[in-house]
Order: sequence, then structure tokens, then C-alpha cells
Amino acid sequence: MGANLFINGKTMIKKLPIRLLKKKVLACLKLPDFEAGMEQICRFPHRQVVNPLFSFLYSLDDQVKWRAISAMGTVIDALAHQDLEGARIVMRRFIWNLNDESGGIGWGSPEAMGETMARNRRLAEEYVDIFISYIRQDGNYLELEDLQKGVIWGIGRLAHARPELTKGAAAHLLPYIQSQDPVLQGLAVWAAGAFPTAANRLAVKELVQRSEKLRIYLNGSFIEYTVGQLAQKLTE
Repeated sequence: MGANLFINGKTMIKKLPIRLLKKKVLACLKLPDFEAGMEQICRFPHRQVVNPLFSFLYSLDDQVKWRAISAMGTVIDALAHQDLEGARIVMRRFIWNLNDESGGIGWGSPEAMGETMARNRRLAEEYVDIFISYIRQDGNYLELEDLQKGVIWGIGRLAHARPELTKGAAAHLLPYIQSQDPVLQGLAVWAAGAFPTAANRLAVKELVQRSEKLRIYLNGSFIEYTVGQLAQKLTE
């Protein structure tokens, strides 16, 4: 396995064979102690651990997927402080995954992109406009509802962390607040709560009695809300 390195006060694990690394990363994502798992993942070489984390963004296990999203944001933030261009390469990879020309569907990429920007202001400043364009009909609009949910969650995550950078998204959330899909609708209401506008407050007034439930991933845990509870928060 090789000796370890000691960098910035932490023992960093040297490069591992990819299969072994993927196995170890998965074990970290499944640890009962969420924070301990994140800390262990950050001890692997940051650029090397990105690929395994990308693979877990496609996991059908919700806990593994969402913890991979958290880990990706943490790792890219750390990478940006050491190698900003290396972090930008990962951000461009998210963008490529969401491009029709990629030939695939970028499951998990919008959530990981939003998580990364919530953690790193420099990357947020550089990529927030592109990110918001994914919910704009006149931008790089994503037609798949499941990808829309990922972007809306990412905008909400970023907005609650850095509302001053995401004010441009407020007007574009209205169509999603009016969605017939309660999960998409609830996520949009939650995101709008970071920068309530008169138009969005008015739009959610009729939703306060809605009882449809959704789970929102926050700080390593899933929190269940009704659409009405989220609407009530926005109108207070």
C-alpha cells in the first residue's frame, strides 16, 4: 500500500490502485459517523479520489449517493486551495456531463456542482451563472425533471450558503414553484426561501395547506418536509 504522507497537519494516504481506492471510499461513505467518513476521504490524494466519487454519484443507494455529493464538494474545495486549475477541471467535467453531446445523463452532477460552490466561493463566483442557466428556458435548460431537481437542490444549497451570489436565480424559480411535481415544487420553495421575493411569496401562499412530502438532504442527513411547511417558512 505504501507509506503515508504528512501534509498540513494531516496524514495523507499515498496513491492507491483504483479498485482498492474505490473500495475504501465506499466504506467511508457507509460509515455510521458521517463526519469521520468525510475526514477519511479527504486524506486520500484529492485528484485521485475524484473518479471514485463520480462513480458513486450514480449509486441507487440514496445514502451513498448523497454522501458522495458531500464528499465531492469537500474534496474539490480542498483541491481548489492547492490547485485551483485542477478544481476547475472537475467543474468543467460536471458541465460536460450535463451537455447533450456527452452522450450520457449527468446524474448527481448538478447536486455535486452546487455543493462544491456552496463550499468554495471562488468557484461559485466563476460558475454560478452557468449553473443558474440550467433552469432558464433561454439558457442551457435541462428538460429531464430529475436533473431539474438536482439543479434546484444545488441552487438551494448554494443560495442558503451564499445568497448574495444567487439572487439572479430568484425570478427563474417561479415556474418550478408552480410545478405539478411536489418534489420539484417543494425543492423550489425551499430554494426560494434563501432570497424571498414578493412574486415568490405570493406564489407560495396557496401552497401552505399542501400535505405532499419530500426529503431534502442537508448536512449529512435527510429531513422530511411537506410542501406546505416549506411554503409557510417562505411566507413568514
